[in-house]
Amino acid sequence: MSALFTRLTELHRAGHAKPVELHEDMRSLPGGGEFRPAAVLAAITERANPGILLIHRPSNMRAHPGQVAFPGGKLDPGESPVEAALRETHEELGIAPETVRVIGESDSYRTGTGYRITPVVGLIPSDTDVFPNPTEVAAWFEAPLEYVLNPANQRAVEFERDGKVWSTWEIIWEEHRIWGATAGLLVNLTRRLNWHG
Repeated sequence: MSALFTRLTELHRAGHAKPVELHEDMRSLPGGGEFRPAAVLAAITERANPGILLIHRPSNMRAHPGQVAFPGGKLDPGESPVEAALRETHEELGIAPETVRVIGESDSYRTGTGYRITPVVGLIPSDTDVFPNPTEVAAWFEAPLEYVLNPANQRAVEFERDGKVWSTWEIIWEEHRIWGATAGLLVNLTRRLNWHG
């Protein structure tokens, strides 16, 4: 049991034991209907200055081309969010599920595109080999946890879609623009984990 795993586990437990104000995507589900369950892995690297793994989707993908995302995807029938997040991360980045020490699930996030995404927080060794699947991942990077979970680096922005103006979040780290659902998930994790105290 590492000090980082212990700290994250305690922050996760304490953060989910009290109410916090969470960000929501206020766009209504197109055409009504059920939200499709999905899960992502917030994979934190075990090092003195931990990072979090993020990917760029290929520019030719039908959904969210070129955007920064967590590894993850839709739940298969009978899967739990943890199982789906680990499976998808293995398919996308080649990270074996047994190398991930799962800390726990966090708040689900409903998107305007009709998904209910459950983030799963997990710890991976700093020397984890990553083998991105080129059909699903154009590039991957590790952003400092200290940076992306700092409210000072999270900016509320507006965008227009279908003639309406909506609010979302944006985090800029180096040349990477993290926004939309991924930034919203990071904002909610910031409020739950209270990394900066």
